[in-house]
Amino acid sequence: MNHSEISSVAGATADRKISWGVISTAKIGTEKVIPAMQKGVHSQVTAIASRTLKKAQNHAGALGIPRAYGSYEDLLSDGDIEAVYIPLPNHMHVEWTLKSLEAGKHVLCEKPIGLNYEEAQHLREVCTHFPELKVMEAFMYRFHPQWQKAKDLVEKEAIGELKCIHSFFSYYNDDPLDIRNQADTGGGGLLDIGCYCISLSRFLFNREPERVFGIIEYDPRFKTDRFASGILDFGMGTSSFTCATQLAPHQCVQIFGTRGKIEIEIPFNAPSDQPCKIFLQTEGKTEEIIFDITDQYTVQGDLFSQAILNDTDVPTPLEDGVANMKVIDGMIKSAKRGKWFSLIS
Repeated sequence: MNHSEISSVAGATADRKISWGVISTAKIGTEKVIPAMQKGVHSQVTAIASRTLKKAQNHAGALGIPRAYGSYEDLLSDGDIEAVYIPLPNHMHVEWTLKSLEAGKHVLCEKPIGLNYEEAQHLREVCTHFPELKVMEAFMYRFHPQWQKAKDLVEKEAIGELKCIHSFFSYYNDDPLDIRNQADTGGGGLLDIGCYCISLSRFLFNREPERVFGIIEYDPRFKTDRFASGILDFGMGTSSFTCATQLAPHQCVQIFGTRGKIEIEIPFNAPSDQPCKIFLQTEGKTEEIIFDITDQYTVQGDLFSQAILNDTDVPTPLEDGVANMKVIDGMIKSAKRGKWFSLIS
């Protein structure tokens, strides 16, 4: 669903915008998500918080955000804020999601929803005590039209029966000061980018894997996973992937069916300033499908805001995030044991 389509289904909420606060001045928020949400039909970012007031004020001024706070607690005390976006380090996701709920705020939290399956389960349990509040893991890729089209093609069996998915996501970063290279805060490739490969597989197969097999290499300095390959067995087919934090940058997704193939050119970091395209190959012919310029972060923010305005379910339920963490944990356990790990309880 693109920006114009959101506008067309807005109905009675057309002139209403949810007031958002952002907890943290993390780069993903200040460079990607906030500017995108400021373009939204139903989203407006009205406050930002950092651990120091000066830093918050600097970012607020640069981004045109009306209010700045020198602590996360101060932002949560702002009665005008209806929802918060949390791009904090991974180990703080559950803690500040819970504090936000206790403050009466809806929550869009960056992936991964927690450090492990146990944390995610705990969050899900606590959320049942706040049925009036929305909580969602921010897997923005799913809302880009290219992914909506890919899923539609799979469901309509345009490539026949889905049998195999292969995905790859890598970058090179050996900076010891980077949060992604710090084990005690939830760094490493699986939680940062491998989670996408697992999520998209579950999204397309529309079911949970029965067992997983993982191979993981850890950086001897950082103690974080820097290279991981996995196989997910869905019973009806498989998904294989590799993610790495110290390889040449690359991303790709190939979706194979009994009668054709779909390839997504830029599956994860879809550019917000140029059209995207996917390739559908059937009967020996390749069709190039081009999509209008779309900012997937704008769509994500507006769909979440609409769920608040209309009191409907969020596009991606929290249970999906919990299930994704279960697979990630299974990958880690499999790698440690050197054998398949069953996910069927």
